[in-house]
Amino acid sequence: MKALLLAAVAALALAGPALAGRPVMLKADTANADGVVTLGDLFDGAGPAGRVAVANRTAANVVLNAQTVQSIARRAGLDWDNAEGLRTIVVHGGPVAPAAAGSVAMVASRGNVDVLTYARNIGAGETVAAEDLVWGKAAMAPSDAPRDPDAVIGLAARRPLRAGAAALAHDVSAPQIIKAGEVITVLFQAEGVSLSLQGKALGAAGIGETVNVENTVSKRTIQAVVTGPGQAVVGPQADQLRAARSTRIALR
Repeated sequence: MKALLLAAVAALALAGPALAGRPVMLKADTANADGVVTLGDLFDGAGPAGRVAVANRTAANVVLNAQTVQSIARRAGLDWDNAEGLRTIVVHGGPVAPAAAGSVAMVASRGNVDVLTYARNIGAGETVAAEDLVWGKAAMAPSDAPRDPDAVIGLAARRPLRAGAAALAHDVSAPQIIKAGEVITVLFQAEGVSLSLQGKALGAAGIGETVNVENTVSKRTIQAVVTGPGQAVVGPQADQLRAARSTRIALR
């Protein structure tokens, strides 16, 4: 009986590391050269499990779902705790040839979808240009991921945006060309009548956005729609711009 007990303890001791998984860390630079992304491309210290394929990279970048990668790593005997709480992992590399027959299929093929990602780090307030966006692959597309690059191009980042992260509609807004406290010109035009006044913007705003303006003479507050640097309109023209803006937002 004692011999059997010792054998069982020894077996558990040997099995312990495999059950617990080998702790690994995500590489600071997740890169791939041959088009087949493996655990070795993603993690330092992956060992033999580094040969386990995760996805095909068919473009310059591929975006992986972090939870899916964590599950694959766990099944391969690796323990990645994702202490940073990442939702996506971007793997970059050069152009690759079309995947050969029999090569590994994208993990979670049910969600092998194209998503727009940022090609570089973008600071808060910077305007997103066409070259700042690239298509990548992800296990699933976020609910507010834009389908058209034009929904993001020309808009300003609300917060710092990380290279490789999926583009989201709420990441951006119209560039703020009017600052709070700035004195601007407000125009009214209708049926041949044209009036203008000077007012102080009570908030920051971009083109097409509504801003509260304090009349510098009467001190009354009105709402105007920004049309350019130092310029805003009220009346029928403002109503048309609000309607057009609502339509564009609904189409995103």
